[in-house]
Amino acid sequence: MNKFAMMIATVLLTAGSSAIAQTTVVLPGEVRTYVLEQNTPSIQYEGEIVVGQPVPEVVEVHPIPDQPDYGYAVVNEKRVIVNPKTKTVVQVLE
Repeated sequence: MNKFAMMIATVLLTAGSSAIAQTTVVLPGEVRTYVLEQNTPSIQYEGEIVVGQPVPEVVEVHPIPDQPDYGYAVVNEKRVIVNPKTKTVVQVLE
């Protein structure tokens, strides 16, 4: 393999691993527990909810007490952790 091909392979492998790292978020335990315990109605949405993308405007983001960096929503029967400032999906709880 020539140097140029090796450089391209390295860039692609590095980009792929950083994308994976960005989707792994360690939430405080109380955030996950709080969200799982809430009896919040689910919003039906035709599209897909994707980590790293904002939730649609029709989705109401609920605050989590004492956790200003996290909010949550329930979409298509799935609980979704959201950054309340950007409305970006941080994690989908299964």
